[in-house]
Amino acid sequence: MKKNWFYKKDTIKKFRIFSLAVLGLVVLTESFTVLHPHFVIERIFGFYAIFGFLSCVGLIIFAKFLGFLIKRKDDYYDV
Repeated sequence: MKKNWFYKKDTIKKFRIFSLAVLGLVVLTESFTVLHPHFVIERIFGFYAIFGFLSCVGLIIFAKFLGFLIKRKDDYYDV
């Protein structure tokens, strides 16, 4: 079976470099914006990037756990 372009090692390496560059730019722009933190923890540099990443990881873990709870056997609908 022929592999799609997305699964080639060269493409994955380029995607990781591009993703890290975009993440770096997003975190760098925080130094040029005026933030109005409501809580002390929001004053940490890069807090919103860290918070977004941890929220994404938490959602993935929750989805895996939820899938484990509600999954059915393959023959669930068979008569």
